[in-house]
Amino acid sequence: MESQCHQIVELLRQGPVTPQDALQKVGCFRLAARIHELRKAGYDIRQVMKQRNGKHFAEYQLKEE
Repeated sequence: MESQCHQIVELLRQGPVTPQDALQKVGCFRLAARIHELRKAGYDIRQVMKQRNGKHFAEYQLKEE
């Protein structure tokens, strides 16, 4: 796994993560791709679709380890 994936796991351990969070805190432009890699590595990550200001986006949550 790349270091960016490790950083995203740490964010997920703190709470839900949106693409905007990942961009601001980790510099990750492709959160969905990193989530896919983390799931393949065995992490149980839940996706919840949200809407804010008329825009839809995914929010990711790490299920209890």
